[in-house]
Amino acid sequence: MRYVLQKLGFYVAALWAALTLNFLIPRWMPGDPVDIMISKLATRGPVTPSTRHAIELLLGTDSQQPLWQQYIAYLGQIFSGNLGTSVVYFPTPVAKVISQTLPWTIGLIGIATIISFLVGIGLGTLAGWKRGSWLDNVIPVTTMLQSVPYFWLALILLFAFGSVWQVFPLNGGYDVYTTSIGLSWPFISSVLYYGTLPALTIVISSIGGWMLGMRNMMVSTLSEDYILTAEAKGLKPGRIMRTYAARNAVLPSIAGFAISLGFVVAGSIVTEAVFSYPGIGSALLQAVNSNDYALMQGIFLVITLSVLGANLLVDLLYTIIDPRTRARA
Repeated sequence: MRYVLQKLGFYVAALWAALTLNFLIPRWMPGDPVDIMISKLATRGPVTPSTRHAIELLLGTDSQQPLWQQYIAYLGQIFSGNLGTSVVYFPTPVAKVISQTLPWTIGLIGIATIISFLVGIGLGTLAGWKRGSWLDNVIPVTTMLQSVPYFWLALILLFAFGSVWQVFPLNGGYDVYTTSIGLSWPFISSVLYYGTLPALTIVISSIGGWMLGMRNMMVSTLSEDYILTAEAKGLKPGRIMRTYAARNAVLPSIAGFAISLGFVVAGSIVTEAVFSYPGIGSALLQAVNSNDYALMQGIFLVITLSVLGANLLVDLLYTIIDPRTRARA
């Protein structure tokens, strides 16, 4: 219980620090979303000071208040679920933009990350258990693919399977002409069809790291005394590999997986941009290009919460996987 309370206290402090930075950084950056909105309205006629003040209140950047009052108001808006209004998607609230784009990213990046982790850990376990086998010799090829830039690999797959052979579509998240959004098989099958090539890009480029890390940890774990003891007891090789070797070797990979899973909501900006996928990465790219600070703040907040939540979950999971953690606590 003490260990859990310590972890909760640490993550609460980390969340407060992240919220504070999320408030300060946009205000330290050059440019002003209010000026961007006024420049758009100025083409239709003169903008009065009262109109400017109304826009400031709408976007959550009231310059007539001191910074500390803006900070208090910002915290109040955050905890009430009001993330402001987007400039890019004006007058759509930021929370609605995130709620519309986040499921696409979680579905694509999340599933691809889980698949690459499970397959990479499984293959890395076998490669470390059978050193010198053909599977062990394949690992350098997979790590070479990991060093290939995302956008280059995405463009190659897009050219080969989308343009030359036309197996998969070139862009989009689903067929907008024949299907409508909803929990129906035509829509789900269309989403899977359109998301296969972007997901394949992510899996190919990330599976090598999981394989290499797990393989090296397996080799290190197999030299431990408890593995020798298990072999001396006459336990079956499969049980030794799964229960004794892989269970201990996978611990560092779980920590890395937690960080990767936390950053799932950030999306793969390059991949989503290449495939014109309607995820949160594309929304973040548009927000940066348009100086949409409210949308950037909202997306960064969601990313922060996901990363902190994923790491907290893994820290608590460690107490189950590795009992030594509870002993140290």
